[in-house]
Amino acid sequence: MPDATETAAPAAGARDPLLDHPAVARVRQALEAAGVTPRIVVLDEHARTAAAAAEQLGVEVAQIANSLVFAVPAPPASTGEAAATGEAASTGEAASTVEAASTVEATGADEGEGDGRRAVLVMTSGAHRVDLVGVAALLGVERLERADPDLVRRATGFAIGGVAPVGHTSPLPTLVDVTLARHDEIWVAGGHPRTVFRTTYDQLLLLTGGQAAEVA
Repeated sequence: MPDATETAAPAAGARDPLLDHPAVARVRQALEAAGVTPRIVVLDEHARTAAAAAEQLGVEVAQIANSLVFAVPAPPASTGEAAATGEAASTGEAASTVEAASTVEATGADEGEGDGRRAVLVMTSGAHRVDLVGVAALLGVERLERADPDLVRRATGFAIGGVAPVGHTSPLPTLVDVTLARHDEIWVAGGHPRTVFRTTYDQLLLLTGGQAAEVA
């Protein structure tokens, strides 16, 4: 992987406090455990979009690998439970839904508790959108839903905007956009909306244990 420079704080010679943020530290530890020398870069501003991150880094938008978390809906409820399930969904019982999903992810198996949703990670180029129908077909599921902020945090340990490809609280099934292979270097989130690190397509596959896939 190309060498990158760990950014210091805006004040010359001072270490940016974000480098010691717990989520960023977890990413660093995961990279070290994988035998990769961590080089975390602190951006001047929050990169809320791939375009914003690319502009600050001076690279193409297509070189930004977004970490997108999706939810695989639970199997349909049994006949006797369908009415109650539908009523709960219509009243927006999101909290219990997210908690159930995180329990399934933490154990690594569907124990039949709660609604049984599962989280998946799609690493996609910032130059395009994920084809949810196509990705659902690749995963062999009926459909995918965009995960809500609570599910993202529970499944990965990171907040939206800072989801790294490593350092998750539990293993996640991962798909990696094949178009990222067109670039010698790509940039991914480093645990915080203002931190990123540089890697390569091949290394990203190794770090995530992910599957190369057409996701756009």
